[in-house]
Amino acid sequence: MQIVRTSSIINIVKMETTSQKEILSFKEALGYLDVSKSFLYKQTSQRTIRYFKPNGGKIYFKKTDLDSWMLQNENKSKELLEDELFNKLKVRKDV
Repeated sequence: MQIVRTSSIINIVKMETTSQKEILSFKEALGYLDVSKSFLYKQTSQRTIRYFKPNGGKIYFKKTDLDSWMLQNENKSKELLEDELFNKLKVRKDV
């Protein structure tokens, strides 16, 4: 019981530390994105996600780049699509 609680506390501290950092290591990015190692390696090899390799060694990511990557290909809600359509039609009437 105590081991499980200690493990949970350690995980919470790691998550807090990661949330405050601007640059993440490959391992930290895995946890931040909640993806597998092979998936993230595939994204870097296909250059679909921006990364840095100082001195040709370890892979690092800017957290803002990871956020941008996660938020691409937005699926808009029906309400948002209707609002956009309404605004476009309104602009056409005004012209």
